[in-house]
Amino acid sequence: MPRSLTRPAVGLTPFLLLSSVLGAQDRPPIRALGPVIATSTDSLGLVSNIRAIPGGRLLINDASNRRVLLLDSTLKVVGVVADSTPSTSNAYGPRPGVLLPYRGDSTLFVDAASLSMLVIDPSGTLTPRVMSVPRSQDAGMLALGGVGAGAYYSNGSLVYRGMPNIQMRMSGPPAPGALPPMPTVPDSMPVVRVNLQSRAVDTVSYVKIPKTNTNIQRTDDGRMTVSIEVNPLPVVDEWVVTSTGEIAFIRGRDYHVDWVAPTGERRSTPKIAFDWKRLSDEDKVKLIDSVRTIREKQAAANPGQGQQMAQAFGAAMGSAAGGGAPVVMRFEMREGGAAGGPPNRPMQVQAPQINYVAPSELPDYQPPFFATSARADADGNIWVLTIPTKPQPAGSVYDVINAKGEAVDRVLIPEGRTIVGFAPGGVVILGTRTGTTTTLERARIR
Repeated sequence: MPRSLTRPAVGLTPFLLLSSVLGAQDRPPIRALGPVIATSTDSLGLVSNIRAIPGGRLLINDASNRRVLLLDSTLKVVGVVADSTPSTSNAYGPRPGVLLPYRGDSTLFVDAASLSMLVIDPSGTLTPRVMSVPRSQDAGMLALGGVGAGAYYSNGSLVYRGMPNIQMRMSGPPAPGALPPMPTVPDSMPVVRVNLQSRAVDTVSYVKIPKTNTNIQRTDDGRMTVSIEVNPLPVVDEWVVTSTGEIAFIRGRDYHVDWVAPTGERRSTPKIAFDWKRLSDEDKVKLIDSVRTIREKQAAANPGQGQQMAQAFGAAMGSAAGGGAPVVMRFEMREGGAAGGPPNRPMQVQAPQINYVAPSELPDYQPPFFATSARADADGNIWVLTIPTKPQPAGSVYDVINAKGEAVDRVLIPEGRTIVGFAPGGVVILGTRTGTTTTLERARIR
């Protein structure tokens, strides 16, 4: 079986670690990002993703305001491509969508709610052409553009993460008033490729994802409690489609890249130099304690966060189980009423309790990156946000990986800013969020 089709194993062998550590001296020095050349001044909501089009212009997906805007090269809003006004023919839809590169300089806007894909031409105008999503059950996965890699267009196909193989197991018919079984979520997900003409589907490879264990219980007084066990330092994979159409799988186990060309040809490049940091048993205990302390401080500073988490949890579980519209967990559900069951009364859903895995379950070496850390620029490179293993300047450091799988640059993004996307000619688009608003900046990579 080709290496890229196997599910990646966990852990680093001593030999791999030794060779990686010896290669760490080849890492490029950290350098500052180039100058900012434009800053937005219009009111923008939470910008989930962007699409660079000719003339230095940008299409931006303002997901929180449910609209697609056209910005000029100075980041000034010059047009509304789609919005949430019911009376307009360019309605955005009731759920967040996503912008995807399409043929040439055209763009697809995926509306998961209507299971459709609208075509935006290179001038930034919505065309009459509408296509259905390749597979209705994957509409939600196509629209995950704001959560790491959503979907890409490559050589006549859409490439995106498929639905995980979630299992809902029951030992028998559900009892009256019984809680539904919790789904078992795997630790890896497929990346699939769907031909837009034939609708043929093939699995390109698998990526390792963070795994959580969820437990749900109901007490005699009608309260439903949910606990979620998470690993704060998981070993994961990342993937992107580069501007040349290659699908790149960045493996977190040993930090190398597996490549799949548009022709289907596969290759693997050597491990990328990285300063691997060993975690002792004491380090693992300290890390868990530190994460727990930070979490408790955040909860104390935002008392309403628990309610938000419970609502998000209910929506996520409904979406994961069926792949359709999210199911919102109601906080005044009525339980009972069945023969022999308890009387009708409100079932109170408490905010999920966050637990952490035992320190012994943390990896022996700190992984190079977290989930949703990779982006493809407009010049064939991959940018990976790395986890610091030693003191570094304030901000975020990205490894820039070329088509040979080599880290040829390390770029410092200023503190408080995130990379929203890239534009041709060595341009990066940065975002700064303040509450529910976003300020965009256009900066030179060098």
